[in-house]
Parts: sequence; structure tokens; C-alpha cells
Amino acid sequence: MLNEVELKRQVWHSRRGMLELDVLLGPFAAHALPLLGADQQQVYVRLLAQQDPDLFAWFMGHEMSDDAELAAMVRQVQDYVKPSPVLS
Repeated sequence: MLNEVELKRQVWHSRRGMLELDVLLGPFAAHALPLLGADQQQVYVRLLAQQDPDLFAWFMGHEMSDDAELAAMVRQVQDYVKPSPVLS
């Protein structure tokens, strides 16, 4: 599991400077990342190590990562930020 300092570091690294990515990654890192298991947290850290153009293509559905774990994490982030039908 990531310790508190490392979690804060990952929240900071989730700020990419591209609005589309910031809207997805910021809330997920701040609220969902601490609740994930150690293995999933490490997958998220690997996701953040990817280049912004790749992340953008994956999150916008233009491409899919060849890495199954990264592709699953992209879906998990997307599912987290989808608006709840109860709130719509």
C-alpha cells in the first residue's frame, strides 16, 4: 500500500496540465486511489508514467493500451468519474 506521502505524490502527479486528463485523474487519485489495494495502486502509478498523448487516446476511446492492467485501470477511472444516474 502507498503511504500517505506517496499517495499525495500520486495525487500531485495526476495533475497533467491537460484539462481532459485532469478532470478524470484528479478526482480518482484524491478519492478512489487510497481505497485501492496495493497491486491496483501500483498499476495506477504505472498508468501515470505513460505519456499524455497515450493517456488521452486511451481515455477518449481512440485507442486501447496493449497492457491489460493499464487498460483495466483506464476503465476503472472512467467508471469512477461517470455521473451517477441517481444524480442526473
